[in-house]
Amino acid sequence: MVVSLSDVSIFQGKNLVLDQVNLEIMPGTFNYLVGKTGSGKSSLLKTLYAALPISNGKVSVAGFEMGHLKDSEVPFLRRKLGIVFQDFQLLTDRTVFDNLEFVLQATGWVDKQLIKNRTREVLDLVGLGTKYYKMPHELSGGEQQRVVIARALLNKPELILADEPTANLDPEMADEIMKLLHDISDEGTAVLLATHDYRIVQKFNGRIFKCENSRLIEVEHL
Repeated sequence: MVVSLSDVSIFQGKNLVLDQVNLEIMPGTFNYLVGKTGSGKSSLLKTLYAALPISNGKVSVAGFEMGHLKDSEVPFLRRKLGIVFQDFQLLTDRTVFDNLEFVLQATGWVDKQLIKNRTREVLDLVGLGTKYYKMPHELSGGEQQRVVIARALLNKPELILADEPTANLDPEMADEIMKLLHDISDEGTAVLLATHDYRIVQKFNGRIFKCENSRLIEVEHL
């Protein structure tokens, strides 16, 4: 399993957000996280990438036991995760290539030829192989999100955590991003995608987990 949570309580400060959470995610599966604003979706994602501490229960992510995770181990955990946000968080003063190069260098890559090869490889995967020299502001919203997904794929993650990745996109671009994420899942990378957009949940297959009344429940459909 890529993710395993057993009887976990998730807090924001002193406020209990989700209680008695049980969740298992297998490699190559596509999973949705739905629920109202403030229901705990982002808090659950933050727990998985070690931005929120574990107070009780058992959490395992990509082979790391989160309850015993040292601060020095967090970067190694995050190298096994790809994180995609709705607001892109690209470096606006650098080209697409330089944005990805920066991430590889920050995660320990030193060989310039390997960096170049891996950067070109992930850009080809997301359909932007010819736009490596562009600045972020020269790209459409959908293209910027593709860059973000390319960035998330750089270190060949076991799990992609996507927080509202289609929120700022029109339906056609949103569908393109969803097809891309499904293709990535089909290649063996697990995906957990938090969304308010029930249209994409109904259009693109996946397990559905709903945050509701401080609990996480699996539902068949919306």
